[in-house]
Amino acid sequence: MPAPKSFFASLERWITAQWQQRGLAAWLLWPLSCGFGAVTMARRFAFRYGIFKVTSVGLPVVVVGNVTVGGTGKTPTVIALVSALQAAGRHPGVVSRGYGGTASASTPLAVTAGADPREVGDEPTLIARRTGVPVMVCPDRVAAVRALQAAHPEVDVIISDDGLQHYRLARDVEIVVFDQRLGGNGFLLPAGPLREPMSRQRDATLINDPFAHAPPPWPATWLISLAPQDAWSVSDPTQRRPLTSFAAQNVLAAAGIGSPERFFAMLRNYGIQPKTMPLPDHHRFDATLFAKESADAILVTEKDAVKCAGWHDARLWAVPVTAVLDPRLIALVVEKVCGRSPA
Repeated sequence: MPAPKSFFASLERWITAQWQQRGLAAWLLWPLSCGFGAVTMARRFAFRYGIFKVTSVGLPVVVVGNVTVGGTGKTPTVIALVSALQAAGRHPGVVSRGYGGTASASTPLAVTAGADPREVGDEPTLIARRTGVPVMVCPDRVAAVRALQAAHPEVDVIISDDGLQHYRLARDVEIVVFDQRLGGNGFLLPAGPLREPMSRQRDATLINDPFAHAPPPWPATWLISLAPQDAWSVSDPTQRRPLTSFAAQNVLAAAGIGSPERFFAMLRNYGIQPKTMPLPDHHRFDATLFAKESADAILVTEKDAVKCAGWHDARLWAVPVTAVLDPRLIALVVEKVCGRSPA
């Protein structure tokens, strides 16, 4: 008999909690972290010194990723960077692994606004719908870029949604995004949440923490904020409601993102006191998920809403967010991509 979904959600929360402290579980796993770190270092060394080939695609490449496991706010950042580069006169395209989708590991697949997130992944689908720019998914990012270039020759800059550890793709700008958890206990996997050491070099660091007043004193580090917009009805996207209009209702809030509590805290800031349903990142929504819920309204993230297309539940509302980027970050990216500062 398969384990219930609630078990996996509880397990994920337990692991995340262990990764925030150097407790018994972390120290027992620490020897494995040393092995993981050795492999990571050897792989990076191999790419840096030409043992493994790094491929240049002939266009500027901006990678937005993280050194921790789990979502941190990369996708809203990518969407905001698309807008910033368009404002600078560029024609960006986006590549992604397509995590959570079933697309072939070797064949790039174009993502349109009407794409099925079960096939191409929820984040690429959201990016395509929000930006309207060309999006291509494939675990091989070089193949994804080549396919995107062939289909859209007007594209003159590539943004890679994740792919920080995909060293085969040459890049001009690396942006690392953290949320309020930062680097957790500072250990590499599996004893901690880090894929690479916190000391890893990058061009810029973004901190997505709604409770922070100032970023850590690291070089080229800025806060980002996710500003919520009016909610839209999943069954009829033409319907819009301000978040404050839900404050007097019996609300269920569900989120399948890296840090569900961040979504719930944002809703509380608008006077909503929801019953909460935290779910694993990239959770596969199905029509039975809310069948037994008696809520007047159900609020979900926009990333989760793309997996609910075609549902006829009038209670279901998506809450979009827009990343607000520091002008100094935008200036850094534009200068590296365009060779000049933004006007």
